[in-house]
Amino acid sequence: MWKQIYEFAKDIVLLNREIQQNKEDIKEVRRELKEVRGEVRDLRAEIQQLREDFNKLIFVVQQLSFDIQEVSKRETTEREKIALQLENTMLKFERRLPQGKDLEK
Repeated sequence: MWKQIYEFAKDIVLLNREIQQNKEDIKEVRRELKEVRGEVRDLRAEIQQLREDFNKLIFVVQQLSFDIQEVSKRETTEREKIALQLENTMLKFERRLPQGKDLEK
């Protein structure tokens, strides 16, 4: 009978130790969980900032694309204008030249 009481007391002591260890483990897991939640919050904030930066970058690229198109249109118009000016100058110059009959003499 004393053996059974001893075994029972021993089991109680072991269970007590396990309970204490479990309590400590639970506290540790809760602490780690708080840290992880904080890190997740930080990561979400960083992701949000990256999204905002990316959207700003997309806007800048769109603006640059629009500006490039505008410059291209202006350059095309300028080339056409220069070509017309050259053509006008050539026509004016041709009018100054003597007629073909005069060249044969």
